[in-house]
Amino acid sequence: MKRSTGHDRAVTTSWGPATRAVRGGTLRSEFGETSEAIFLTSGYAYDSAGQAAARFRGDEPGMTYSRLQNPTVAMVEERLCLLEGAEACRMTASGMAAMTHALMSHLSAGDHLVAGRALFGSCRVLVDTILPRFGIATTVVDGRDTDAWARARRPNTRAFFLETPSNPGLDIVDIAAVADIGHDAGALVVVDNAFASPVLQRPLALGADVVAHSATKHMDGQGRVLAGAVLGSERWINDTYLAMARHTGPVLSAFNAWVVLKSLETIDLRVRRACANALEVATALEPRVARLLYPGLASHPQHDLAMRQMSAGGTIIALFVDDRAQAHAVLDTLELIDISNNLGDSRSLMTHPASTTHASVPEAVREEMGITEGMLRLSVGLEDAADLIADLDQALRAAGR
Repeated sequence: MKRSTGHDRAVTTSWGPATRAVRGGTLRSEFGETSEAIFLTSGYAYDSAGQAAARFRGDEPGMTYSRLQNPTVAMVEERLCLLEGAEACRMTASGMAAMTHALMSHLSAGDHLVAGRALFGSCRVLVDTILPRFGIATTVVDGRDTDAWARARRPNTRAFFLETPSNPGLDIVDIAAVADIGHDAGALVVVDNAFASPVLQRPLALGADVVAHSATKHMDGQGRVLAGAVLGSERWINDTYLAMARHTGPVLSAFNAWVVLKSLETIDLRVRRACANALEVATALEPRVARLLYPGLASHPQHDLAMRQMSAGGTIIALFVDDRAQAHAVLDTLELIDISNNLGDSRSLMTHPASTTHASVPEAVREEMGITEGMLRLSVGLEDAADLIADLDQALRAAGR
């Protein structure tokens, strides 16, 4: 195998983001295929017993088992390194596998974690319920309040965990400021970057240590496969993350890796088009609902910070109607937009977080996160914006707004 470009990473990092998304990390076999191959293999053969032993000792480069290395997965990992500006990447079977292993590989019993309160529902369960079962103390703060992160530090604080923009309320956390506070405490700063994607935001450049993704979202972007990614320094990935992941097996399949790899070729186009649509939809929708949050609008309380950290407002809109009954009525009368708890898709999708993505979170915690019974989360896709606006307009009218 050889790199199709013939260039090392020093050269590929000089490319623009769209070029990296199309060509970064590509390997070609002796057949010279233009589209990357899928290597559906669980293991690898060796020329000799000595060679096998040398690979397992780490004395000789090469692959040993697809729980650890696979050529197709390796291509995605290298491409994501180029997009996020990371030294190393490991793909996982889902976004939650990425979040869980990013934290649990670093934390041990007796350690303390500080997390932003506004997280994906399963991430809140991880922070509030699962980690404490293993003796890891957790403190949840309002991520928008930079001082709250400083107040929450303890002598045994070993990690900060945040999501920005947050799911589903679109809170924005000042990554650079929080990273400074975390590093002053000796803590690893982990950022869930799924909502923004590396097209819009690069947390490592803002001071974060680790970036975790649900690659199911914008990276696949067409609702086909589950995937996740963890990115950071080569030392942390190899010495900390892999020390756990190699034995617990959160591995991404070669087929799903190939799907994500092909989708990354268009991520720049897709995300930017969806952002343009979202801005148009949010502008039209804001006067029609009780409240609307979109980081790209000046009405968002953290608009200025969002625009400093992100190159556009994102693809997600949070809108508020009167109550759950009206929210469900809006969903039930949609004609074009699908009711779905996924996001980052080429199709526009809408869900009621309180009864779907955050249903497992206690009601009091949902209220703390700003998830009301009247909240709806809209993931804007690639359709004509005028058609999306027309569908939302008729659904709101039918629901009594």
